[in-house]
Formats: sequence, C-alpha cells, structure tokens
Amino acid sequence: MNPVDGESQPTRQEDPCRTREVLDIVGDKWALLVVRTLSQGPRRFTELKRAIDGISQRMLTVTLRDLERDGILTRTVRNVMPPHVSYELTPMGMTLREATAPLLEWSVLHLPRIDAARAAYDARPDA
Repeated sequence: MNPVDGESQPTRQEDPCRTREVLDIVGDKWALLVVRTLSQGPRRFTELKRAIDGISQRMLTVTLRDLERDGILTRTVRNVMPPHVSYELTPMGMTLREATAPLLEWSVLHLPRIDAARAAYDARPDA
C-alpha cells in the first residue's frame, strides 16, 4: 500500500514496465545472434566468436554474462587442461529462440529491400 494515498502499488513482478527488461534482451542484436547460434547446440567461446560476424571479444563476453544472468543460457566449465568452457541454451533460452526466429527470418528476407530503401534515402538531396 502506498502510505500517502492508500492505493496498493504493483509488486516488482507485476509491474508492466518490467517487460522493458525482456525487450532489452530481444532488442539486442548480439543476444539474438548468440541465441540463434546456440540453438544448434552447445558452443565454446571461440566457436561463438567465429560464428557471429563482427562481434568483439568484449561484447561477446558481456552478452554471454548477461544471458547467463537472465537464465537464457548456462555456462559449463570442465576441469581439464586447458579448462573447457561451453555455453548452452536453457529451456527458457530455447523458447526465446522459438519466439525470435520469425524476426530473424524476416530480417534476412527483407535485408535487400532495406538496403535499397537506405540507398534511396541517402541519395536524396535533403537527407
């Protein structure tokens, strides 16, 4: 209850503004590309780095930590020499992949048209 006006306030879990936190994941291009790559099975850091064109080592590290914190993937360390670290989607991460697959497919399908629209816009004298 709000002590000032007697109205109850939404709890943290009920707050509709918290959906922004989920949208931050979905709207992050690197997160989506990591999730898409991991949908093919567990991968090591170097495999992810090679598979995701343009991602820096630091950005991949930050993205993996964020996704692990959010419960989207798990990080497994095997005690061998050298240490073997792999990343894998959790069941929740798989549902994120299923939910975002159409968006990624749409992106691939429409990329040529987006490129053409950008070129036309950039060629305008008022742009």
